[in-house]
Amino acid sequence: METVAIDNRNDFTLWAIERAKEIVSQQGTALALAVRDGNEEDIRTGGNELGSAITTALLEVYDGLVTEG
Repeated sequence: METVAIDNRNDFTLWAIERAKEIVSQQGTALALAVRDGNEEDIRTGGNELGSAITTALLEVYDGLVTEG
């Protein structure tokens, strides 16, 4: 795993977005199988929602660290 220096919220935001994309990409097959009976739009929507949820969660964690630090 590569080490990333995060000096500010913008750096963290960019990292979180890229990490979320990676997670969604890796989990894409599982998501597609989970919604196999849905249409392509349902699969795309599910993937986008998962990515948004991950990014939101990571930003909340970062905000907590800044507030506590």
